Amino acid sequence: MPTYIALLRAVNVGGTGKLPMAELRAMCEDAGFEDVRTYIASGNVVFRTAMTAKRAQAALEQRLAVYAGKPVGVILRTAAEMARALAAQPFAGAAPNRAVLIFLDAPPPADALDTVRHRNGEEIALGEREIYVHYGDGMADSKLVIPAAKAGTARNLNTVAKLIEMAGG
Repeated sequence: MPTYIALLRAVNVGGTGKLPMAELRAMCEDAGFEDVRTYIASGNVVFRTAMTAKRAQAALEQRLAVYAGKPVGVILRTAAEMARALAAQPFAGAAPNRAVLIFLDAPPPADALDTVRHRNGEEIALGEREIYVHYGDGMADSKLVIPAAKAGTARNLNTVAKLIEMAGG
């Protein structure tokens, strides 16, 4: 039975999308997922299921929509997929809290870097189904806009590594 890592979009960030992790665990268990574990209160959950990735994603998105009264995006990865994405991050030596992977459902468009706005020293690279961003001195003053990342969700290198560990990767 595969283990999946689900990354919820816009949950418990900046005062929006409040979702207690106990509620998220209960939704996952209600969907039939096993060994459900959450990590920090920003919409990260690891679970096992016999469902396909698409079916598990749909089951979780359906429950989240009922809870939130609006669609909540979910990106699903296996531990191996997430480990491959982390290993491919191009910013060697970057502080792990200042570099993020923006996870997408599909490969980023070829022109994704051409549409970036308000860049101020941030380094950006495209991955398989990710966009990598290194914020250099930090994110606090960044005004970076990446239109191709609109439907994605970002996690810093520390969080990605912890989720891989939790998933047994």
